[in-house]
Amino acid sequence: MESIFHEKQEGSLCAQHCLNNLLQGEYFSPVELSSIAHQLDEEERMRMAEGGVTSEDYRTFLQQPSGNMDDSGFFSIQVISNALKVWGLELILFNSPEYQRLRIDPINERSFICNYKEHWFTVRKLGKQWFNLNSLLTGPELISDTYLALFLAQLQQEGYSIFVVKGDLPDCEADQLLQMIRVQQMHRPKLIGEELAQLKEQRVQKTDLERVLEANDGSGMLDEDEEDLQRALALSRQEIDLEDEEADLRRAIQLSMQGTSRNICQDTPQTSGTHLTSEELRKRREAYFENHSSEVYEGKF
Repeated sequence: MESIFHEKQEGSLCAQHCLNNLLQGEYFSPVELSSIAHQLDEEERMRMAEGGVTSEDYRTFLQQPSGNMDDSGFFSIQVISNALKVWGLELILFNSPEYQRLRIDPINERSFICNYKEHWFTVRKLGKQWFNLNSLLTGPELISDTYLALFLAQLQQEGYSIFVVKGDLPDCEADQLLQMIRVQQMHRPKLIGEELAQLKEQRVQKTDLERVLEANDGSGMLDEDEEDLQRALALSRQEIDLEDEEADLRRAIQLSMQGTSRNICQDTPQTSGTHLTSEELRKRREAYFENHSSEVYEGKF
């Protein structure tokens, strides 16, 4: 859809974007639309002056701001309509009794201009397919023939005024190209505000991640992962200590037994102390295992 001309929103210049997206090119600028608005203001002033330049209505009219434009870049339907007359195009209210009596299927039209409060946008057929060319979107939105009527009805329910554009639109590259091919759209374009918010959120998440990585000396581990690793290391050290102490105990028992054997071989009189020492070692060994078993279970919780 690169061939489709799509002006994105700048300030409050949606009327300009609407016209240029309709005509598929940079046909109008704010200066040109302002000139049309000033001309309309002057025509209105002259009509009001016919009732007398000293009348209360005339003085009140002069004190009021222009109804055709403002400093933000908004332009009225009269400005848009007069701009289109330059190209031989006319606007007809979609839900007017005159148009509804014609019973024209929307897919048989060529384009629509939609307005809600101070926002204008174009829905146009290019080639054999319809596109929503709203300047608030990141790109053109494909609208199927079956969905078009529902889309327009939904806009009306939301309070939009819809105008049918009558007349021959100027030739454009996109219309010629899409006469030969049909496009498919895998992902619908987002609103510009949503895309900016998503990019901002991604930047915040990236900054938070970098801050965490710096706090962990670049280890790349989050706090929860680090805690799990510390617990695993602690259990590992306990097991190593247990194995070392068991080895020391076994060596002590072995040395004791060797000492006992030497005493027997040397026919040295034995006392009950030899048996007590063996018993004491056995009890210590049992106590050791009981203590360390409880430590291991406590470590797991």
